[in-house]
Amino acid sequence: MSPLRLGLLAWPIERPASVAAFRTKLDHWLDQARGQADLCVLPEYACVELGAALAGGAPDEATELAAMVAHADAILAGMRAAARRAGLWLLPGTLPMRAPGGRVINRAPLIDPEGRLAFQDKQAMTRFEAERWGVASGAPPAVFDTPWGRIGISICYDVEFPKHVRAQVEAGAWLILAPSCTDSLHGFARVRIGAAARALENQCFVAITPTVGLAPWSVALDENHGHAAIFAPPDRGFPESGVVAAGEMDAPGWLFHTLDPALITQVRDHGAVRNHRDWPRRPVPPPQPAHFA
Repeated sequence: MSPLRLGLLAWPIERPASVAAFRTKLDHWLDQARGQADLCVLPEYACVELGAALAGGAPDEATELAAMVAHADAILAGMRAAARRAGLWLLPGTLPMRAPGGRVINRAPLIDPEGRLAFQDKQAMTRFEAERWGVASGAPPAVFDTPWGRIGISICYDVEFPKHVRAQVEAGAWLILAPSCTDSLHGFARVRIGAAARALENQCFVAITPTVGLAPWSVALDENHGHAAIFAPPDRGFPESGVVAAGEMDAPGWLFHTLDPALITQVRDHGAVRNHRDWPRRPVPPPQPAHFA
């Protein structure tokens, strides 16, 4: 497998007036990535900056979500067209979409340069999504075959849970993309720490990228904090911290870095430890109280 030039975009939340304006903004950012990236990743819910305009003003939670779902097909068509124009693989963040049965789920499309796509749904819902916004859990973890090998997508809160990423790694993923949307430094820290832990325990790369900026007109995107980063196992061949690359906190823009899947094979075979191989295969029995003597 050849090295992958990865582009992670800390997406600045703005207030586009229409789906067409959002497409123009997406084209602008992808133009900057041409020649520097093969695969570009935007954060979770980046397109939800459209919600207020589509809902006709300052929406409440229900009208913002309904407007996004109603325009999901048009937004997705714009994302596919942007990938084709740029000639890039694109994970354009996530968007709320209607699932069979009427539920609204949070979906991340991975789009190839010809506009073909496949989805990863978010499984674990935050309290805001489940209790206030009405977004439900989607399909189980998937993996995606690309020219650089098999990769996985673990959306924001999902990357905080070991089993979600572990299922993808056991299916052959060497890289996990974790687009995020966090409204506090606490929330960003949870994603960052979770991503670093998944990289350690699976001996894989994990990449995160957030929405950034303030959007008082949006119910879902009112406040956004974080920075893009790539994590690896803190072992031979990688930085001692496990941080391969990182952007500046709350600063919009691209983080570009080339990832070599051969380094993952090497560390799994010759690392100081073998977390990937030594993952417990059997269920852990319920702990019993220890007896003091």
